[in-house]
Amino acid sequence: MAIWQAIVLGIVQGLTEFLPISSSAHLIIFPWLFEWQTSSLSFDAALHLGTLVAVVIYFRAEIIRMIAAIPLAISRPAYLLTTPGDELNEREQDGKLGWLLVIATIPGLIVGALLESKIDEYFHTDDNSRKAIAMIATMMIVVGLVLGLAERVAKHVRPLTSIGWVDALIIGCAQALAVIPGTSRSGATLTAGLFRGIKRADAARFSFLAGMPLILGAGVKAILDAADKGMTQHEVVLFIVGAVTAGIVGFATIWGLLKFLQRQDTMVFVIYRVVFGLFLFLMLAIR
Repeated sequence: MAIWQAIVLGIVQGLTEFLPISSSAHLIIFPWLFEWQTSSLSFDAALHLGTLVAVVIYFRAEIIRMIAAIPLAISRPAYLLTTPGDELNEREQDGKLGWLLVIATIPGLIVGALLESKIDEYFHTDDNSRKAIAMIATMMIVVGLVLGLAERVAKHVRPLTSIGWVDALIIGCAQALAVIPGTSRSGATLTAGLFRGIKRADAARFSFLAGMPLILGAGVKAILDAADKGMTQHEVVLFIVGAVTAGIVGFATIWGLLKFLQRQDTMVFVIYRVVFGLFLFLMLAIR
């Protein structure tokens, strides 16, 4: 892989990790469409770590407050999780948010532990490339239509402080589906949040925060595996260039998407997902 390709994939990752259009799908599709060398899982993990840094920097104030509230959260978990957010003070809300992120992470950890190796084998081998692209196209369309349904049938009026443990569990189960490329971690969690009546921008904020533990775990594991097998100097450069690019673009994307969702709905992403899914089926038919 050339350095310019690493930069392109970093840009793709930075955009698609936070937009509800599936970063893992695009990282598979781009090399397939342009007949590039397939990127390794370790390189993809480096890109995800780059966007994780973007999330941490953007939400640093919230993260610091949650860390400061850990003693309170540990001492009063039942009270925090069962009390409406508007009845809690700011510190208690920070502690509650920390517990909600833990709950939202659990389904993804379970599904990842059970299916991650099988998913990776299916989507990252040449033998299954056409089947994998067909599955990605299918998930792009299906999740896009479900997101469109959430826009039409749900009332998006609940603020972030109204999220409870049931909401977190449902959003976490949706996040677990994102192990399938084409689903989109942000797409699935945003859709679940919208169905629960949460405001678009607040659903996106919770989505970004809920993805941090899983991205961190998967990214660190893949990087350690790559380091254990040995990495050339060129591979190290590619990892750094890709991760830095993904982080910079990812930070800008978070800022832009949250501003966008305060004023607009998600139908542009619904249209993109459906059109792109149909495009992939067309490419499969003619290649």
